[in-house]
Amino acid sequence: MRIYTKRGDNGSTGLLHGGRVAKNATGPEACGTVDEAVAALAVARAEVASGDSLGDELLRLQRELLVVAAELATAPANHTKLEPGVSRVDEPMIEALEAAIDRLAEEHGLPTEFMVAGETRLAAALDLARTVVRRAERRAVTHAEVESCQGSLVVPYLNRLADYLYVLVRAAERAWMPSRHEEET
Repeated sequence: MRIYTKRGDNGSTGLLHGGRVAKNATGPEACGTVDEAVAALAVARAEVASGDSLGDELLRLQRELLVVAAELATAPANHTKLEPGVSRVDEPMIEALEAAIDRLAEEHGLPTEFMVAGETRLAAALDLARTVVRRAERRAVTHAEVESCQGSLVVPYLNRLADYLYVLVRAAERAWMPSRHEEET
């Protein structure tokens, strides 16, 4: 089997459940950024100590981002063919993120000012993933506006995921580094 099909040589890409669009259309652009987020989470997961449950959690998030990608890779007219939680974002996915955010915020607290990540390699990787998810969120907003994606929960999911990654970064840091030096305050 060959990996290349040559069908995309004209600058188009196939959609889930049929159809083709330009590779730089809003859906493929958002989907590609979600793919980057999956890869960024892979880097973070590679930094997790063996046996740490965070590795399983990051793998779960990577898999959920594939659900997001499936929805973004489907023309809005075919969204009825998508399965909630499998190929379409659903409320339980968002609710699980909210519960995890609340739990971590309760356990670790939250800073009251801007923080600079990078105390650990894991925290830096998680922060990079957070910024990629925020970009994916912006791309998904554009896609939803251009394609009139009624009822899609992709944007709220990506918004919560970025928030969750923010609290994961804070939990992964040994100490929070404020954005300003002590002398500046």
